[in-house]
Amino acid sequence: MDIVLIALIAATVLISAKGFNDLYFFRKYDFHIGSIRSGEQIRMISSGFLHADVMHLAFNMLTLYFFAPTVIDELGRLSFLLVYAVSLVAGSLLTLVLHKDDYSYRAIGASGAVTGILFSAILLDPNLGVGLMFLPGIAIPGWLFGILYLAYSIYGMRAKIDNIGHTAHFGGAIGGYAITLLYRPHIFTDDTFTVIALALPIAALFIMERFGKL
Repeated sequence: MDIVLIALIAATVLISAKGFNDLYFFRKYDFHIGSIRSGEQIRMISSGFLHADVMHLAFNMLTLYFFAPTVIDELGRLSFLLVYAVSLVAGSLLTLVLHKDDYSYRAIGASGAVTGILFSAILLDPNLGVGLMFLPGIAIPGWLFGILYLAYSIYGMRAKIDNIGHTAHFGGAIGGYAITLLYRPHIFTDDTFTVIALALPIAALFIMERFGKL
């Protein structure tokens, strides 16, 4: 495993572990609209290194572990870190924009950044298959998983059926999608289908927001 990936996972695990055992630390650095709007912008980044519990942490880090190598191999270590950082910030920014008037809104987790890496990997490897935990041994095309993932995120944002930060997932996906295409513009012509397929749910989100359907 790449040393940069090891370091990123280790930092996230250590900071999350600190948050598990220190509520003051957890509340000081989680994503909280009221605190961010009062000037604590560091929370938009620090919240990406905190998790609700071990399962939440494990799911995000395993997803990162499986898909990060594709991005590192194709773009290099520094660009991988940039994709991760841009996706993290994009997830936080979209969450801030869509929940700006809900001063009590809180969120934590690396999901936005990890989703950005996932979508970057899908664009970089057109043949990428994504396994389904509830159907062992079966993988679906990466582009199809991307569409379903974003469609579920829109549903989750509308229904508010759980405590998952679906908005951060969506923002992270947009960040990973955009910066990967900036790095590899040839994907527009080499794999136009995937580019368009992943753009459709992104466009749907903004249309729904425009007409107040979220």
